[in-house]
Amino acid sequence: MSEVQANSARKHPYHIVDPSPWPFLGSLGVLVLAVGAVQYFHDAPPWVMLAGFALVLVTMFGWWRDVVKEGMEDKAHTAKVRLGLRMGMGMFIASEVMFFVAFFWAYFNNAFLVSPGVTAWPPEGIETLHAWGLPAINTAILLTSGVTLMFSAKAMKRGSQGGQLFWLGATIGLGVIFLILQMVEYGEAAFGFTEGIYPSVFYMATGFHGFHVFVGVCFLAVMFARAWNGHFVRERHSIGYEASEWYWHFVDVVWLFLFVVFYWWVG
Repeated sequence: MSEVQANSARKHPYHIVDPSPWPFLGSLGVLVLAVGAVQYFHDAPPWVMLAGFALVLVTMFGWWRDVVKEGMEDKAHTAKVRLGLRMGMGMFIASEVMFFVAFFWAYFNNAFLVSPGVTAWPPEGIETLHAWGLPAINTAILLTSGVTLMFSAKAMKRGSQGGQLFWLGATIGLGVIFLILQMVEYGEAAFGFTEGIYPSVFYMATGFHGFHVFVGVCFLAVMFARAWNGHFVRERHSIGYEASEWYWHFVDVVWLFLFVVFYWWVG
């Protein structure tokens, strides 16, 4: 059934979601994960935390599988629905921006010596990482990955499945290299997480960014599998691909700010 026929059958362009177990299971998984994490932090075995994490992963797989089915088979992703999905992704990225704003706020509150306990920045005894070593290489890698992702999107719009897969695979590979080099960088750092305000903010901001890169790599890997299966015929059913592209470019932009503030400015 075509999208036009589906719209005619339902008499409106909106999608009324079928009853689903995923919201309840997801909430339960997050609750178990949080309780298990608190117990683990107090020296309890990690099994409750891991069970909650596994339930969250199952929810993510099942829920997103259903969303793909709604678009591919049920033709439920009309123009109105696609607009709503884009708005939802935009609002999610906006919330992620504010998440990183908190780290930059903590950084500048101390860097500008607003905090009464800080008299120098970086604090005495802290040997900062050199900006033009691994951080600069990682910056080039991440910016290049943004370009390869744009090439992949252009190939999709041309209907070139091979080109889309090639450039998307290159983007995923660059993301993995970034994560490996960031782990190497952490191993070479001369300060630990608990050695003061600068190390704490540094590892929280760059560490959570690394986590976002990992999530982005997983996101793009799912898009690679879908592209391999021919889900993206030109621009049809490409909402998931657009969302992954937006997310990855957001990760790129955040890293640029991190590089300037945490490496170049104090290096």
